[in-house]
Amino acid sequence: MTARERRNRPTEGTTEGTWTRRGVLAGLLGAPVLLIAACNDTKSTGAAGTGTGAGASGGATAGASATGSASNSPKTSVAKITVLPADEAANASFTQPVTVTVTAGTLSSVRLADSTGQAVEGRLAADSASWTSTGTLTSGTKYTVAAAATDADGLESDVNTTFTTTTPANTFVGYFTPENGSVVGVGMPVSINFNKPITDREAVQKAITVTAQPGVEIVGHWFSSTRLDFRPEDYWAAGTKVTLKLRLKDVEGAKGYYGTQSKDVRFTVGRSQTSVVDLAAKTLTVTTDGQVSATYPISGGSPEHKTWGGRMVISEQFQQTKMDSTTVGLGDEYNIPDVPHAQRLTTSGTFIHGNYWSPAAIFGGQNTSHGCVGLQDAKGGEDPSTNGYKFYKSSMVGDVVEVVNSGDKTVEPSNGLNGWNMTWAAWKAGSAV
Repeated sequence: MTARERRNRPTEGTTEGTWTRRGVLAGLLGAPVLLIAACNDTKSTGAAGTGTGAGASGGATAGASATGSASNSPKTSVAKITVLPADEAANASFTQPVTVTVTAGTLSSVRLADSTGQAVEGRLAADSASWTSTGTLTSGTKYTVAAAATDADGLESDVNTTFTTTTPANTFVGYFTPENGSVVGVGMPVSINFNKPITDREAVQKAITVTAQPGVEIVGHWFSSTRLDFRPEDYWAAGTKVTLKLRLKDVEGAKGYYGTQSKDVRFTVGRSQTSVVDLAAKTLTVTTDGQVSATYPISGGSPEHKTWGGRMVISEQFQQTKMDSTTVGLGDEYNIPDVPHAQRLTTSGTFIHGNYWSPAAIFGGQNTSHGCVGLQDAKGGEDPSTNGYKFYKSSMVGDVVEVVNSGDKTVEPSNGLNGWNMTWAAWKAGSAV
């Protein structure tokens, strides 16, 4: 070896790179010209194999060329990846899709996931030059994007970004009945009342499902822009298990107003009990699981204050409550602070309840009330021998009380949980889906 060769021989552990004797030998045998160039190169500024870069103008990008000459620096991918929303965006829209695009290359992989690692679905374009999310984003959530692309020479470029979706300023919720875990009667519909008027009824209804075991067709009906009820064609079968799924979060129910709920509500239908109030006979006949279980004498609405006709569902139960005629537009005709065993049948104020203040002879004999149905009871409601006590104890929310021979018109289906007074065809006509 000449002195010149010794001077130019690379040493192990230099700052320019780590070499081995085997590597030097390979260089001597295979490419002596390149070896000389590499051994004498001490000024290359290219960062070999980085493959990433920061984008300007609203998106994260990747792909850069080395600053050194082509002969003395490793080649890097010219594929440039752009992600929207931009990296570290803090108020990204959750209603717009995420897009990943590449120039001078094709996308080889894209993954969009939330902070729990749950992936969001997307679709790659036919030319592999772009990817667009198809899954739903959630408001107020941090997401990560990992994307890779290759250029025409097969060199890879990659990018990793994060962004957080905004939280909507205007929201709406749906207040539902029955409650989770309830045991209810066979006439209980699922009723949802919204705190904001809904203009996109289809979008909201599609985000709500009601299913039952055993299975039965269940259809939603809009009574107004703020109320949506669900029921089957006929009463629920005893023992049916019903599930309400609210998937309203980030659903735009009205312009600029988004839902906040994502939850499941489950309830069970108990024994089958329905009752018939015959105001001509002045009787209440109770049928439990297909058999008449009790008949009670009652007093209904007077000729001046007739009781609504039709099928009504018990929506609330009160061991004792106050009834004031001024609250239902009847002036000062009555004010009773301790009405026992009151069960609500309409929103407008119709109850079936105990009555301790009227003579015993009117029950089964005269219709004297202001529209409610009364059973004989005791003051304080503590006497288990009274009919008011017995009927109350045998009843539950969701039981049906049908009033016949009232002489008055049928109750409005929206007045309480009383959609059973609509035909199935009329009910289905009120669906938005």
